[in-house]
Amino acid sequence: MDGPRVYVERTLALIKPDAVYKSEEIEDIILKSGFIILQKRKLQLSPEQCSDFYADQYGKLFFPSLTAFMSSGPIIAITLARHNAIAHWKSILGPVNSTKARETHPGCLRAIYGTSDLKNALHGSESFHAAEREIKFMFQNSVIEPFSSKEATEEYLSRHVNPTLLNGLTELCKHKPNSPCIWLADWLINNNPNNPQICDGSFVEEAE
Repeated sequence: MDGPRVYVERTLALIKPDAVYKSEEIEDIILKSGFIILQKRKLQLSPEQCSDFYADQYGKLFFPSLTAFMSSGPIIAITLARHNAIAHWKSILGPVNSTKARETHPGCLRAIYGTSDLKNALHGSESFHAAEREIKFMFQNSVIEPFSSKEATEEYLSRHVNPTLLNGLTELCKHKPNSPCIWLADWLINNNPNNPQICDGSFVEEAE
């Protein structure tokens, strides 16, 4: 389909081992915050996989504790989408340190579900490039593609879908078959404008 394409920003959310038991509650908050859940999986990472995921933190004092904690139990990885997804998810998460979060942002998710700087319940991508890398890490077959704009979608429907559908409904009214839904489905298959081999406008009426 030709036409302008727009990106709906995506980010990666991780429900960490200390908050997995609250996953349904957290997912409900995610949805109520205007996010779409595109992908979700529950998994347990090995220490080596955690080291690869947090490679940008390598060499910091907390790195061994971080990888040990993140590999201590199952996590839930979720690809989220919405306008300004990265910044919005980070604002809902709040400060990294859950203890400080309870003092400065008591309503944020890390203040509610986290217990310390390390065990802070949730992860969010820091940037667009981080989100792209992290989503592909957790969902290896992910391809981040643009969605069509509303205008392009409407133009495609107007040009390619509506005329064929209108012709089909007109023929349906003429023939008045016993099973209109099945008849229309067959008519659309046989008159698919994207399949010129069978798009000859002919159709054999069902037996009465």
